[in-house]
Amino acid sequence: MVLKRLKKIRKGNRRITADTALRLSKYFWNSAKFWLDIQDDFDIEEEKKSKEVELKAIKHYENKNIA
Repeated sequence: MVLKRLKKIRKGNRRITADTALRLSKYFWNSAKFWLDIQDDFDIEEEKKSKEVELKAIKHYENKNIA
């Protein structure tokens, strides 16, 4: 069961969920947050790629009220 889950994650067919993060953290003696942070980083990079044109069109905020 665990190997099946890890294979799906590796292939990009499954996310690292809180449940999986807890299991990995127990096995590897690290934190669940470590695993969830890896998933977050992956999600952000994938979204950045898919929204590249849209994101480039967004203008930067300028605060003109600074004295």
